[in-house]
Amino acid sequence: MTAASETPALPTTRPAGCPYDPPETYATLREEAPTSQVRCPAGMDAWLVTRYSDVRAVLADRTMSSRGASSVHVNAGADLDGDFEVEVSPGSIIQLDGRDHSRLRKMVLAEFTVRRVEAMRTYVQELVESHLDAMLAKPGEADLVRDFALPIPSLVICELLGVPYADRERFQHQSGVLVSTDTTREQGQQAYEEISGFLAGLFTDKRKNPQDDLFSRLIARGEATGDALGMEELVMLGLSLLVAGHETTANMIALSTLVLLDHPQQRDVVLAAPERAVEELLRYLSVVQFGVLRYATEDVQVGTRAVKAGEWLVAALNSANRDEELFPAADKLDFHRESPRTHVAFGFGAHQCIGQQLARVELQEALTRLFRRVPDLRLAVPRESLAYKHNTLVYGVRELPVAWG
Repeated sequence: MTAASETPALPTTRPAGCPYDPPETYATLREEAPTSQVRCPAGMDAWLVTRYSDVRAVLADRTMSSRGASSVHVNAGADLDGDFEVEVSPGSIIQLDGRDHSRLRKMVLAEFTVRRVEAMRTYVQELVESHLDAMLAKPGEADLVRDFALPIPSLVICELLGVPYADRERFQHQSGVLVSTDTTREQGQQAYEEISGFLAGLFTDKRKNPQDDLFSRLIARGEATGDALGMEELVMLGLSLLVAGHETTANMIALSTLVLLDHPQQRDVVLAAPERAVEELLRYLSVVQFGVLRYATEDVQVGTRAVKAGEWLVAALNSANRDEELFPAADKLDFHRESPRTHVAFGFGAHQCIGQQLARVELQEALTRLFRRVPDLRLAVPRESLAYKHNTLVYGVRELPVAWG
């Protein structure tokens, strides 16, 4: 790679006035340099992969390790380089590769099948309706993030995993620290220790008093098969599921609502065909905004670029989802787009998001029921006053004041 002083920085700045669009640089890179060198905030150089076909190829390649997790490249001060060997904790389903990853994924996948998730749809519907009842009982105004978008996926993941919802403020705060790109090592370590301690206590109790939830079933299944998960494995796995299980969906609900307030003519399509609409919203918004990190364990060809073993790559999901080669007029929100599920908003390959079916159900039910019951929903503040999450791994809007009636 070239000298650090000559290497451009990883694109992170969105175009002014376009809160839904990824950095403008991506469009130029897809045309002129689809796999190009960038300097990451973590302090190392990486190959930025911007074309859809190349992103899929990188994520599907088993020689591309996920050992650096999906996002360490945007954490300033991580100080990674090509010779860096990341120590992966047992149970880290996001970072593990090969057999270790497959073992954990197989244990968890049974809980997220289409059939099991569909069985939860009625519960999700009831949650959405109860939160709409509470929101509409307010005097004509509410914060959609606080009152609707955040509590629904938090309740769903708590119910599924077996985490007391009374502890939500605790893990929501810690999750916010862990997904912030401004978090220092000390702050991140403290948040990790706090949430790990909380989960360790929870698992100790579930071993003694199992309930009808995912964590209890994981413990019982492991003991029955002789493949019991140790406490460190359980904690790391639990942390991944808990954080990912509410952060992405909560931000998608709020940001999708804002998009639909900006495109009122599209709401009828959402109500008539929620499955198709949700897939297009996932593609268009791509809330995992800084891409996912991979480490080449062997020499490999990415497009026309030769990548050497020991080099890092960043697969830009939001660039791939705006690639006009696959998505004509990609910068346009189009609910009539063909093959909407070809997007990579949930990643691709062995590490594709386990909870994607659950996220789809939550988005479908939240958006359709919201706009069916509150057809006159509108912003309660000037559009330009909204604040966005430019410094978090998952993009979204910090607050969404809305009004009706």
